[in-house]
Amino acid sequence: MNCTNASETCDLLIRADVVVTQDDSRTIVNEAGVAVSDGLVVEVGSYDELNSRFAPESHLDMSGKMLMPGLVNGHIHLPMTLFRGYADDMPLMQWLEDHIWPVEFKLTDEMLKIGARIGCAELLRSGCTAFLNGYFYEYITGEVASACGLRAVLGEGFFSFPSPHFPTAQHCWDTIKELNDRFIENPLIRTAVTPHAAFTVRPELLTESYELACDLNIQWQTHIAESPVETDICLKKYGKRPIEILRDAGVLSERTTLAHCVDLTDDEVALLAETGVTVVHNPASNQKLCSGLAPVQKLLDGGVHVALGTDGASSNNGLNMFRDMGLAGLAGKIQGMDASAVPAQAVLDMATRGSARALGWPELGRIQKGCPADIIALDLASPNMMPMYNPVSHAVYAATGGEVCMTMVAGEILYLYGDFRSLDVRALRDEAFRAKSWVLKTAENQK
Repeated sequence: MNCTNASETCDLLIRADVVVTQDDSRTIVNEAGVAVSDGLVVEVGSYDELNSRFAPESHLDMSGKMLMPGLVNGHIHLPMTLFRGYADDMPLMQWLEDHIWPVEFKLTDEMLKIGARIGCAELLRSGCTAFLNGYFYEYITGEVASACGLRAVLGEGFFSFPSPHFPTAQHCWDTIKELNDRFIENPLIRTAVTPHAAFTVRPELLTESYELACDLNIQWQTHIAESPVETDICLKKYGKRPIEILRDAGVLSERTTLAHCVDLTDDEVALLAETGVTVVHNPASNQKLCSGLAPVQKLLDGGVHVALGTDGASSNNGLNMFRDMGLAGLAGKIQGMDASAVPAQAVLDMATRGSARALGWPELGRIQKGCPADIIALDLASPNMMPMYNPVSHAVYAATGGEVCMTMVAGEILYLYGDFRSLDVRALRDEAFRAKSWVLKTAENQK
């Protein structure tokens, strides 16, 4: 109970053993409190001090827990949960061309909704509060994410034309404008322009799409340099490496988010730093498809902004950012045979502040006064979290995501101790069975 002389009010006062703020100073507060009002963090500090200062409308006791900013997924294809485990153990181009694309182009609104719901449930359960998506019929993912209370940046994916989704480039540009208008007043949903890749979208359309992103003042994202195979395709088609194609198309800037960036030269790393782009590392997906690994330590040393993503559940096979944090740290060390490479703090920065930059939403990924109250809690009673010397190290190397016991977005609790408050998880099981039958039947019809 707070003291009677409390002079300030707030909507909610949270108590926790420790808060990893991820503020500019990377402050860690023990015996901590977080005051929240109107969906924003009002103050972070000693719980006793905040409890004497504020008269909250409600309390949330997270004793024995560690609070962190909600993780931000910098690269995801949310409805691709539909293909989780459908086509495993094969390289990227075989996986895409022979298995994913033939079924993907037949997706219905119903299937997209089911895939998005499954994805939102997984994100909530594993402590992710915002994501940068790229897929088809993105208004569906936006509606599902908004109903679940998650933040999303929606990117309508497209290839060179004609395609099953867009008969002409203008049709695509009109769809992107309509998507942006549809969610312009929604505080949880933003949009992006999302050409698939340099080897599937002609250079002049990359330029046009970037100009559209500038006109709408939204992010521009693409897959790039995902594997040496992609580089070979680009060299054969255009006589240029993937990054060179983007450079010459004039699309590299602080507005630009590039997923993967596995196959890079030193000069390309310098160019990415100079132009201010954000690179999204996807360690689980890149390892599973045997595409290679982004040179993360080289990127960091070169001054490139680096984020973290899971990619789709079809190539990961999960959307658990804690898993990708651990993989990012471990892979970065073995890649350079340097145990000090890609340290825990750098990885956590990638999964919070770095990915927030990738979304064009820099106020996310931190528990800081004036920033959105997107907060998760990890149960420190989990045996794998004992004892704890360094909270950041534990978040990256010890946590699995299963310790997440609370997920909050804009001050609203969406998940608490197994209770999904914004969606019906039990109904999802039946929907998932129905989706599985649809995928198998559709795949059979494509043979």
